[in-house]
Amino acid sequence: MATTLEPSITPALAGLALAEEIAAIAAEVKPAVVLIGQGSSHGAGVIWRSDGIIVTNRHILHDDRVDVILDDGRKLTGIVAARHPERDLAIVKIAATDLPAARLGDSTTVRPGQIAIAIGHPPGFRSAATAGIVVAAGQAATLEGPRTGDWLQTDVVLRPGNSGGPLVDAAGRVIGINTMVSGRLALSIPSGAVERFVAGERPGDPRAWLGLAGLLVPLRRTDHPAGYLVSEVAEGSPADRAGLMVGDIVVAIGEVAVSDAESVPAAILRMNPGEAVHVAILRGGEPRAFTVVPTERA
Repeated sequence: MATTLEPSITPALAGLALAEEIAAIAAEVKPAVVLIGQGSSHGAGVIWRSDGIIVTNRHILHDDRVDVILDDGRKLTGIVAARHPERDLAIVKIAATDLPAARLGDSTTVRPGQIAIAIGHPPGFRSAATAGIVVAAGQAATLEGPRTGDWLQTDVVLRPGNSGGPLVDAAGRVIGINTMVSGRLALSIPSGAVERFVAGERPGDPRAWLGLAGLLVPLRRTDHPAGYLVSEVAEGSPADRAGLMVGDIVVAIGEVAVSDAESVPAAILRMNPGEAVHVAILRGGEPRAFTVVPTERA
């Protein structure tokens, strides 16, 4: 009996297909990426809204007016409308409508191992693309040690001129704004945090979020008379990323033990987005501890 062999896909062909797919994604996103110039320096920006709202990094802006060059070659004057120094974000407005705004992705669903593509304007290039994978989400390992906070860390190559440009997923959706390099890895601000800034949230707003829901339950233990029974963990939330599960019983957040129905809400109100907090739980009656990094709440 003759056996029919299916043709195999060689690594070379697979690599070629991947390269073509990345090029296609970059070509799709490219119209939404602008060049922002100010004096002798320049960076990238992303058309966030079709009515002229552009997002970029704060650190590339030195004045309140900048030159904005669209992908089609048009040069417009941009007005810096808002800055977020803690997040290294800025909003630039231009007098234009019907612009090719970027498609936004859900940064809370990003996981290590996913493909990521950065687009920017390194010296000598316009809308150059580099590809890599997501290394971490919610925490970054830097040369100065662990850097907790609402970050995406990738191994894409960034150069001067990439700042303010988009980080996109394999579907061409923006999942972050590239902001800095630490060692060989890049840090990006998640698109969810960027969207909240564009929507009007400003520094100082107490909007920490863990992504937990539950209720107070009595415990027959001398060390913990009460606890917070977790009934829901939002997918992609800080609690989910840290490893908390439905059925866990939170007995302390930071140095504050859970004693009544207000303990957990009060603890969350005192949190700052990006600052790690230790959460003590009981799982199957056994004590465990997790480090959770709250993000900015939508």
